[in-house]
Amino acid sequence: MKHTQPLPGDIGLTQISGVTGRLIRFGQWINGDGFADYEHTFLVLPGERLLEAEPGGARIRPLSEYDGSDVLYVCPKQLTEQQRERICAAADRYVGVPYSFLDYLAIATHRVHVPVPGLRRYVASSRHMICSQLVDQCYQDADVHLFSDGRWPGYVTPMALYTLLAR
Repeated sequence: MKHTQPLPGDIGLTQISGVTGRLIRFGQWINGDGFADYEHTFLVLPGERLLEAEPGGARIRPLSEYDGSDVLYVCPKQLTEQQRERICAAADRYVGVPYSFLDYLAIATHRVHVPVPGLRRYVASSRHMICSQLVDQCYQDADVHLFSDGRWPGYVTPMALYTLLAR
């Protein structure tokens, strides 16, 4: 479900410009998500705040950081108030978790069926996450499973969230 006024528990999808954005687009492309306009994901929290994965570690910031940016806010259609509260409560556990560009490579390795021992465990680890993995993990911690297609835990990109919730 798409909407313009964000609520706690919503997922923000936005663009990243420059080299970083191009690298993420490439990472999504090699993972089968194509080239599209959403390279970054964050979780809306109460109090006009958000949780997002960053190269220096996941952090909570003011939602106003994205004022003037093109942000698409999405969430599952049947998300309840109680589920939203549990999703947001999970966010504090992940502050400081390092960002990992290597997760794009690990996800791509799985996609092309390269047998790498321990790969599933690496992708599912919450000790390092890309932005979309972070958001998906907060949902999973609240027992809200966004994907029912049998994918590995952590096997999610910003475009996978867009495809699931915005199309």
